[in-house]
Amino acid sequence: MANIIPFKGIRPANDKVHLVASRSVDNYSTAQLNEKLLNNPYTFLHIINPDFNEEEKTKPGSEERLKKIKSKYLNFIQEDILKCDEQVGYYIYQQTKEATTFTGIIGCTSIDDYFDGIIKIHEQTLTERENKLKHYLEVCDYNAEPVLFCYPDDKIINELTEKSMQIAPANDFTTSDKVRHKLWVVTEQPLIKQIQERFLKIPAVYIADGHHRSASSALLGKSRRMENPQYNSKEPFNYYLGIFFPETQLKIFDFNRVVKDLNGLSTEEFIKKLSEKFIIIEKVDEAKCIGPSKKHNFTMYLDNKWYALEAKKEIVNNEDPVGSLDAYILTENILASILNIKDLKTDKRISFVAGIKGMEELKKQVDSGKYKVAFGLFPVEMEQLKHIADTNNMMPPKTTWIEPKMRSGLVIYSLTNKTNT
Repeated sequence: MANIIPFKGIRPANDKVHLVASRSVDNYSTAQLNEKLLNNPYTFLHIINPDFNEEEKTKPGSEERLKKIKSKYLNFIQEDILKCDEQVGYYIYQQTKEATTFTGIIGCTSIDDYFDGIIKIHEQTLTERENKLKHYLEVCDYNAEPVLFCYPDDKIINELTEKSMQIAPANDFTTSDKVRHKLWVVTEQPLIKQIQERFLKIPAVYIADGHHRSASSALLGKSRRMENPQYNSKEPFNYYLGIFFPETQLKIFDFNRVVKDLNGLSTEEFIKKLSEKFIIIEKVDEAKCIGPSKKHNFTMYLDNKWYALEAKKEIVNNEDPVGSLDAYILTENILASILNIKDLKTDKRISFVAGIKGMEELKKQVDSGKYKVAFGLFPVEMEQLKHIADTNNMMPPKTTWIEPKMRSGLVIYSLTNKTNT
């Protein structure tokens, strides 16, 4: 039973929403970030980067920096750049990108669902990062980017979503990356009740993107419960912001790998070692950079040549939810055993490239000279992701890239505002 509640969102003023909502700060290069901050006084990036144009800089993650972020956030509210909705509601968000449309419901999920396993996870989190994000939430007191969840397609929720979209959207704008964003505010009490009650019939929801945000929110809630032993589970810290998509709405891309060297091996030696576990086919006169067409097949780019790698049967364990993943097969049989990359989270010799950028990006990175070899993977299927989560297993790091990506600051949840619900 998924407990997903409505709330009073804090949102950009209608005439500024296209200026406020921003991509995650990690998705901007330094030059792009400076350009946005210099030319747009309303971007949410000013909250995340409160030192911009100031002589004295604070250290990222420091208490001083977090307090300045909180102050900048409050300034945006005081200046009516951000406003709190007067009524409790859900929010229907729709994103259209390259002729693909995603439609989901924004609400708040319970930390008890996280602790009780109703919220299913498939990725390990790092304790250090959990604690850093928890401290961020403690000081700043808001969720500005919802965790991305999915749930099994449900006809009734689909119908309720469509019904909510019969009126004109509260926001409708297109960003410079040619993505169209629409937002509907659902405040009709009968409709709110129907949505909430229907989600209570959904046995589980799956984190698609946002494991660290979920873990840190749960830690914060647990900490505040200890500080407030008389809590009643209705306080804002008992919930955190999420957007919920039917599983068929999400699009899972591959997450590919580029490596800086061959661990002291020549190209010939490396390929010889590969041939022990993979069937190798050199692609001759390949006009396009084509990725693998099925599971357990890989694409490799090395020394200006493309290769197809097919895993031999003896290295594939289809009975093991993790062992059957292509990311695991690649890690165990190439990255660790041949290239001596033991920890994908910490080894500086490996980097990851989102599949949304295409195989061409792998070629570009290797041809630049920064990397020696690239590997393209077949995308994980939704059933694989769910099977991993349902069996309490964990995927290797950077196994999936899932769309859509939400904008920060489009709908904000206050962790201290008692009028949220």
